[in-house]
Amino acid sequence: MYRDRLWTMRQYAGYTSAIESNKRYHYLLDSGVMGLSVAFDLPTQIGYDSDHAMAEGEVGKVGVPISHISDMDTLFKDIPLNKVSTSMTINATAATMLAFYIAVSEKHGVSLKNLSGTIQNDILKEYIARGTYIYPPKPSIKLITDIFEFCDKHIPKWNIISISGYHIREAGSTLEQELAFTFANAITYVKSAINKGLDPNKFGQRISFFFNSHNGFLEEISKFRAARKLWASIMRDRFGVTNKKALMCRFHVQTGGSTLTASQIDNNIVRTTLQAMSAVLGGAQSIHTNSKDEAISLPTDDAAKLALRTQQIIAYESGVINHPDPFGGSETVEKMTEAIIKKAKNIINKIDSIGGAISAIEQSYMQDQIADSAYNYQKVIDSKEKIIVGINKFRESESLSDKLLKINEKKTYQQIKKIQTMKQSRNNDQVKNQLKDLKKTILAGDNLIPTLIKCVKNDCTLGEISDQMRSVYGEHNGF
Repeated sequence: MYRDRLWTMRQYAGYTSAIESNKRYHYLLDSGVMGLSVAFDLPTQIGYDSDHAMAEGEVGKVGVPISHISDMDTLFKDIPLNKVSTSMTINATAATMLAFYIAVSEKHGVSLKNLSGTIQNDILKEYIARGTYIYPPKPSIKLITDIFEFCDKHIPKWNIISISGYHIREAGSTLEQELAFTFANAITYVKSAINKGLDPNKFGQRISFFFNSHNGFLEEISKFRAARKLWASIMRDRFGVTNKKALMCRFHVQTGGSTLTASQIDNNIVRTTLQAMSAVLGGAQSIHTNSKDEAISLPTDDAAKLALRTQQIIAYESGVINHPDPFGGSETVEKMTEAIIKKAKNIINKIDSIGGAISAIEQSYMQDQIADSAYNYQKVIDSKEKIIVGINKFRESESLSDKLLKINEKKTYQQIKKIQTMKQSRNNDQVKNQLKDLKKTILAGDNLIPTLIKCVKNDCTLGEISDQMRSVYGEHNGF
């Protein structure tokens, strides 16, 4: 586990503008973060430029706005992309964000062979639990496999997808549903890649997962152990994979955002510590620890640093890194692990009987199961069968902290103005020609990534690119 190499310590960050987010990244790197994790604002996630009417009021609020290559360049100013691993939580517009990142890397002379990082690129869980989709499932899956194919040929160190159970759990699923729905989605992605002619023994090495670490300490450790067994058996038995590296379930863990409370926020430090320890004892390759104030606002610098220090104290002071799989052989954990595997397999079999993940999503099977689980969870809290400290027991009267991060509206306005100015000053004939070429590529069904790279290098914006895709693919408006 960690005797040769620690997990990658990441802190998810992005807000206001590329300039402000770059400052936070340097602050985190100086504090000891090992890899960056980019949060994008909602307009960026659903394919709108910062100056679009649909973006009004949302620019820079829950992540960094990226509309143009200059934004991405500013975001990573003075950060060595050949040395720092970057994770980007982006799905519907993942192909365009990857194109921006590639273009910036090439601008600064960084070979694609030296880029390392992860793009989330997991659209199915958006239909299930999160909602930042643009296009219908079929073209969305096509964009995902375009990334698989391009990275397989050109970016060998890049993780082509981070299949997320995290958001499924945040929406209210049980831990067994978190694993089962995540792996059902993963099965669909692997099948799609194989249908495109890709070898699972090769691309399987670059698949990663993203799990939640909730409050159940031993249960979460067991879940992570179960995940490895489940994924190895899926890749071996369903897809005939023999490469040991392609059988590995490599995963990032984020502590449970939905477990944070807006009251007595210092209690969140304790919750996060226990959850992070579960992730470590469960063998995560990468971890983000939530900040204590995230139930109320984006984290302040001090809160983000304290969350990072939590990981560092576990790594350097607790001594747990000296013992690989310390709960292996524990009767309690072994029984829990096997029980989780059995329940998750039964759910996957049910999804298979429906026709796979897309059919199950179209029939609202997963969404309904999550809704039922969330309702049942809330019922046991309301009845006080389950105690949440500071919520249904040990409550205190308190005032809201005045040390919360506030978004600077003047700086978000500057972001909007910058995009408007750029659109007026660029070579718009060149942009129109590039967008025409993009539409031709979309209609031809070819891999879009090379054309997207040309588009962003020639000043096309995220919104303009997304609109070309909308004109061909249409928009998803629910099942």
